[in-house]
Amino acid sequence: MSENSTTHPEAPAQESAFRHELYPYDGDAQFLDGAMSFIHDAHAGSELVLVAVAEPKERMLRTELEGTDAAEGVTFLDTAVLGRNPGRLIPAWRDWISKAAEGHPVRGISESAWSAPSAAESSEFGYHEWLLNLAFAQSPAWWLLCPYDTAALEPAAVEAARRCHPMLLSGGTHGPNSSYVQEPYAFPELTASADHQELPYQRGRLAAVRAHITACASRHGLEGTRLRELLIAACEVAGNSIQHGGGRGVLRTWVEGTDLICEFHDSGHLQDPLVGRLRPTVDQVGGRGLWLVQQLCDLVQIRSTAQTGTTIRLHTRLPG
Repeated sequence: MSENSTTHPEAPAQESAFRHELYPYDGDAQFLDGAMSFIHDAHAGSELVLVAVAEPKERMLRTELEGTDAAEGVTFLDTAVLGRNPGRLIPAWRDWISKAAEGHPVRGISESAWSAPSAAESSEFGYHEWLLNLAFAQSPAWWLLCPYDTAALEPAAVEAARRCHPMLLSGGTHGPNSSYVQEPYAFPELTASADHQELPYQRGRLAAVRAHITACASRHGLEGTRLRELLIAACEVAGNSIQHGGGRGVLRTWVEGTDLICEFHDSGHLQDPLVGRLRPTVDQVGGRGLWLVQQLCDLVQIRSTAQTGTTIRLHTRLPG
């Protein structure tokens, strides 16, 4: 597979106009203190702010902003539209900082929209945080504040966040983060369920891939538009295996919690850690498949090395 390693992508250089700042807080009052201070500072500097947080936090901020001059410079991103998949967030931030290129200084506030993330969701959001440093290493100057609720999140998730943010807001002070590490990203290992179903595939077998997934989905009540979207995504991944990943692959399916999992493995190697996370340009040739997959699935996990090949795991939320 070659939309271009993702298991050990190299860390970007630390010097960047992008200010990526962690804000560990304990409870709603501290969240409001840090976020509102950030917004008022932005207003004082004539900077625009895009806020991407869960709906309860959005309501809190809207209430605090009501009737203030700072409210005029704040835009809220509809995280319900982006869904559960952090693979869709970087394009949203790239769209926002395009305003900086138009002469409008910008900031952002970004917090995971999941109230109780699964292990897979927490892991992928952590990887998204790491990728932000790479995606915006050459961007115009802008500032992103990332609140993390230490009272609600697992300590491991907060510790992982500390390693991904070069800057830290603590005790009301903005400054360098001594816990930040500039090193390749280390993924947790992906292990398949013991009761998975398996289907080898190769050229001419995409119909069998569709039939296998349809049968599994039907047993769990997944049908209609969501099933069609999954089948499109699955065929994109399987087709990439056939074209770029040695001509063949293995599909494994199972249910994990509330998700139907479709996992594809082949002998190819993806070299670009941002593959599928940047919106294709109008004149771009190739490289659109994994972008489409990110738009269609609730979560996408990609692991790839030259030694072990590529594994792509598609998550689709089951009804009910």
